[in-house]
Amino acid sequence: MLAASLVLVAFLGLAGLTLDRAYRDGALAALQERLQAQVYMLLGAANLDEQNRLQLPQALPEPRLSTPGSGLYAAVTDGQGRTLWRSRSLLGLSVAFPVSDSPGQPLFTQIDTSGGTPLLALSFGVAWEVAPDDYRRYTFQVAEARRGFDGQLGAFRRSLWVWLGALGVGLLLVQGLILRWSLKPLRQVAREVAGIEAGRRQQLTGPYPRELQPLTRNLNALIHNGQLHLERYRNALADLAHSLKTPLAVLRGASHEQPDTLGETVREQVERMDRTVDYQLSRAAASGRTALTRPVTVAPVGRKLLDALGKVYAAKGLALELKADDQARFFGDEGDLMEILGNLADNACKWARRRVVVIARYRPDPAGRGELTLIVEDDGPGIAEQQRAAVTDRGRRADPTTPGHGIGLAVVRELVEEVYQGRLAIQRGQWDGARVEVWLPF
Repeated sequence: MLAASLVLVAFLGLAGLTLDRAYRDGALAALQERLQAQVYMLLGAANLDEQNRLQLPQALPEPRLSTPGSGLYAAVTDGQGRTLWRSRSLLGLSVAFPVSDSPGQPLFTQIDTSGGTPLLALSFGVAWEVAPDDYRRYTFQVAEARRGFDGQLGAFRRSLWVWLGALGVGLLLVQGLILRWSLKPLRQVAREVAGIEAGRRQQLTGPYPRELQPLTRNLNALIHNGQLHLERYRNALADLAHSLKTPLAVLRGASHEQPDTLGETVREQVERMDRTVDYQLSRAAASGRTALTRPVTVAPVGRKLLDALGKVYAAKGLALELKADDQARFFGDEGDLMEILGNLADNACKWARRRVVVIARYRPDPAGRGELTLIVEDDGPGIAEQQRAAVTDRGRRADPTTPGHGIGLAVVRELVEEVYQGRLAIQRGQWDGARVEVWLPF
């Protein structure tokens, strides 16, 4: 409001100065035209007598020229500067009129009377032909008291600044009302956020203008993600506690078994608990999509993962290939992207014979959103169709002889489908190996 007020005051001040200057110039031009008209009137009334002397009548059309001290004065001088005629209004006054050197060129300037009264004067030189090729120079001089011009200009300035001041106050009031009205949605956002903090509401629900909808949408997404994270942590802890009850009960019962079977039972149940803890930790650590984080470029993350897996599986001599679009972006936490790609690529490397390919594609839509597609394909034995649904369950493995806990694909499925509302499909690839495709909408 302060900045807008300063701008408005500066604008009105500059506008007032501009109008004042324009009016002053216009009033001076109008005064000069009036004096020029008086000169033409004197020229029309002037005549030469028998001796070729310039004569003007005693009675002139302009009565002020015949009234002493009227404020309108006139005189005529010859080429030597001698006064040939003076109006009666100059009675008792001495005025040094300017002399126009060029015939036909008016000279407009300010002068003072002998009494110090400021005048605005116009001198107009003429060349009067008294005989063939015989010209005489005369200067017609007219002056008007400046007080009339100053009074007119002063009245205009008072009116101008009064109206501009009233206009400025009115505009400030209207501006204040407009600002208060336009900022009303922000005050509503602040009230609803305070209500969320106090626990009286769950999200921002008020109707908001188009300019604020991205803000309220992101705030609601942020609040929703926070609630989802809290719920996921609680569910993970509850699931972990529930999952550990059975192995602990088995171990408690196994304490009464014979020593030769106790070791096998303990190892089996410890492995089961280890898988459970790994799965629940991976599940609870998922950040999910957040509204205010920067999207993650897929290519650098994919190269980093493949470089690491190349070292882990160096003995197999795998050809690891990454095909990622430059515009492929993951709108979520980088750790989640590494979890998804890492588990899929690790499984592919375990089963691959010679080759693993990771593909990332991004397809935008007209609404400004889009879909990220991740494909991991290998040339291994593949996954039988009847096993594809089962391998995404926690603890299920296609081949029990292959090292692992069987939770990788389960974590990926939960991240893709539950956290990011995407889709996961397992198919047979072009080299008869496994082809896992993930579609993540944003």
